[in-house]
Amino acid sequence: MKNTLFRFFLILSALLIIGSFITYLAGNISVTGILLITGFIGIAVGVRGFPKLRGFSYTLWILTAVIASMFFPRYFTSIGSFQLKALIVPLLQIIMFGMGSQMSFNDFTGIIKMPKGVIIGVISQFAIMPLVGFTIASIFNFPAEIAAGIILIGCVPSGLASNVMSFLARANLALAVTISAITTLLSPLITPILMKWLGGQFIEVDFWSMMLDILNMIILPIVAGFIFNLFSKKEADLRSGIIQLISYLIIILLTNLVFVKSKNAGIIEFLIQFAKSMGWFYFLPMAGAIFLSRFLKGNYNYLEKILSLISMVGIAVIVTIITASGRDSLLQVGGLLLITSLLHNLTGYTLGYSLAWLTGMPERDRRTVAFEVGMQNGGLASGLALQMGKVATVGLAPAIFGPLMNITGSVLANWWRGKPVKGGEDKSRSEDPAKRE
Repeated sequence: MKNTLFRFFLILSALLIIGSFITYLAGNISVTGILLITGFIGIAVGVRGFPKLRGFSYTLWILTAVIASMFFPRYFTSIGSFQLKALIVPLLQIIMFGMGSQMSFNDFTGIIKMPKGVIIGVISQFAIMPLVGFTIASIFNFPAEIAAGIILIGCVPSGLASNVMSFLARANLALAVTISAITTLLSPLITPILMKWLGGQFIEVDFWSMMLDILNMIILPIVAGFIFNLFSKKEADLRSGIIQLISYLIIILLTNLVFVKSKNAGIIEFLIQFAKSMGWFYFLPMAGAIFLSRFLKGNYNYLEKILSLISMVGIAVIVTIITASGRDSLLQVGGLLLITSLLHNLTGYTLGYSLAWLTGMPERDRRTVAFEVGMQNGGLASGLALQMGKVATVGLAPAIFGPLMNITGSVLANWWRGKPVKGGEDKSRSEDPAKRE
């Protein structure tokens, strides 16, 4: 009975999509949009009834949101006088906080246990994708700011999606988590350097400003998540806890020194900004963790589910806002940008896997490196495009790359899942990383 209902949704969706083509040919664009949106909603619901297709549901919801923003952009750019693009950075910070709150120092032990895999993964991530992006941007005749966006998506680190795909593909999840964590922590330095070197040939790039933006959008929220984890789960001993708190304090201090350099700020501005950072990213997570630990009494399942839901909705909202903002530019170059984004993504998988194979890594590690190289943190790239004031142009490539990599990643992960490697699944970390957001 249940499967019959899901099949009904899929059949109805197919009819709606066929109807959308008919109305498009008839010139009724508004009805076309409504039928297409409804059809994709039906597909997103329908695939939930089939275990092999269930993993595509979230990506289909994102595609539905993108279609809605393309047909009805006015609803996704502003509400009254409030510009919705102002939500991008706060949403990204919440997503990163959720990621950090489910992590600890143990996620970095892979550096010691798997140094070869981590080194190859990190170098591949920051070498292959930026150079491939620059090559694509140079060959195809895109406007300068859109070309810079292609390079930007190549210069950011890998995101949580790559960890999820590694889990599905029976790859080395411990290695995936470690590579993602290391590349994320290195991104405030490496990403601006790469963008200044490669992207600077297309647009002006302010190194210190970009470094500050990454620290504020990614590193400080993750630090806040680490602190929340430290005080809520209380798994670290006293000595380790003190060392961690001092480390986090140093990171916040360094971020505010970058603020001084970027903004040419004086001592008063520095002290005010430092006090704000300490309040938001140091003391508030402590207080929140202590309060919730008493309220939840050790049961964090609900909190993890809420953070996971916020992260998924947040990513969809970010992609929708950027698509709506850049709709006009996307209509001009959308087809070619879609093709080059697919080329960028697939080349990342291929070269990542090939390099891991050439260096003698086992099959499970090769799959991990492939995902870590081919899948990028689209949210960070979108946030940087917004901070540069170019979300409607530089932000287009990240907006397309994000949903696209989830589709190709899901296909590749499910294909690899049907081809288990010797030794079975990675026993070192068996939980679904999607639950760790």
